[in-house]
Amino acid sequence: MKTRTILLESRPQGMPTEQNFRFTETELPPPADGEVLLKALYVSVDPYMRGRMSEAKSYVPPYELHQPIRGGVVAEVVESRHEKFPKGTAVVGDLPWQEYIVANGKGLNRVHPDLAPLGYYLGVLGMPGLTAYFGLLDVGKPQEGQTVVVSGAAGAVGSVVGQLARIKGCRAVGIAGTDEKVQYLTDTLGFDAAINYKTAPKLRESLAAACPDGVDVYFDNVGGPVTDAVYSLLNNFSRVAICGQIAYYNATEPPVAPRVESRLLIKRATMQGFIVTDYAARFGEGIKTLAGWVKEDKIRYEETVTEGFENIPDAFLGLFRGENTGKQLVKVAEYGG
Repeated sequence: MKTRTILLESRPQGMPTEQNFRFTETELPPPADGEVLLKALYVSVDPYMRGRMSEAKSYVPPYELHQPIRGGVVAEVVESRHEKFPKGTAVVGDLPWQEYIVANGKGLNRVHPDLAPLGYYLGVLGMPGLTAYFGLLDVGKPQEGQTVVVSGAAGAVGSVVGQLARIKGCRAVGIAGTDEKVQYLTDTLGFDAAINYKTAPKLRESLAAACPDGVDVYFDNVGGPVTDAVYSLLNNFSRVAICGQIAYYNATEPPVAPRVESRLLIKRATMQGFIVTDYAARFGEGIKTLAGWVKEDKIRYEETVTEGFENIPDAFLGLFRGENTGKQLVKVAEYGG
């Protein structure tokens, strides 16, 4: 059978464009013994993918030119020659951007549509939720009564971070890029305060007003001037969890910013970068705990869902235009069960 595939056509210089992607048709063989034929249902697009589009050395290998782009995909087994994955099974895995995929089962995990919407396994019960869980609780180490600030707060990771902070008895302050997102954070997700960094006349002063007792934990998703403003409010023995630096992902020159070493020294603060796969051995713990909090309505979760396989590149580019609230997904097909 034939299937549409999205390839990395060229490496972007600065902001990616549609021209960096190419659609092609791929001929698929039937599944052999130990293999399955998958139909993609939901495709995840994430900011970290921008780093993999360049040749720069990072914690994961770069995408190869003229090869399929890969990422989180929820799929349905439509034909099986694998004993662990019968026909009709829903699975999640790191898979190519294709409508149909032949896979050998390695790295696939069963998911349960009766326990949570399938998209959640790419969001709050997937990589973004686990990133928030381990990044805040293990790296940020929030204590009851402390103030937690998160940038990119209306995104897939940040929106969970703030709610986890509230569960732990902390003051949660979010930074986002539109008034609608600010209202969503406070009115729907229960953040104690939120700031639109694009319209705040003086960001540092706005943050100081929202954090009258300073900042004990900063969960950094963006870097740039937003982060510079937060650093000035760090308390003694504060913790900074570096999750992402989206402000720099499309930079063509190394960023020049305030030096933070002296402030970290004066405040005896700790700054730590982390990658969610560092905690792979504990993913079961994280998913179980997050699922419990979702079931108890302690965590609410938003998805921005774009329809159609052909719209995957545009949904990805929309991440850098700030178009999504919560997790950005692309729905490719309906689950048949």
